[in-house]
Amino acid sequence: MTEPTLSGRRVLIVEDDETISALMETTLEEAQCTVVGPCRNVASALTAAENETFDVAVLDINLAGEMVFPVAEALDARGIPFMLLSGYGDTAVPADRPDWPVCAKPFKLDELLQRLGWLVEQRTPRRG
Repeated sequence: MTEPTLSGRRVLIVEDDETISALMETTLEEAQCTVVGPCRNVASALTAAENETFDVAVLDINLAGEMVFPVAEALDARGIPFMLLSGYGDTAVPADRPDWPVCAKPFKLDELLQRLGWLVEQRTPRRG
């Protein structure tokens, strides 16, 4: 079995911490991805989630005190895979959304890349 790759993929970054965002952006670009964003608040992230084209998204759960769940719902509705980043662990995910994948902060960038790659690879088209 081959390792999943993100090469050539468009990745939305939603992260309010500039340092973390810059690290993810650099890592994704080194993996031959095109970065969409980064979005630093829910309003801009929701606009991107509803209007931009990308293959996968990485979403910080808490953006300056505002939860990113409306963005996750918009992505879910479009069938776009995403990974939530949380310093709160799995308990931060809404009880009615236990299937939403979470990556705990702090995280290793190579592990994040691998997990995002698996999400893209496992994505199944939704039927209308």
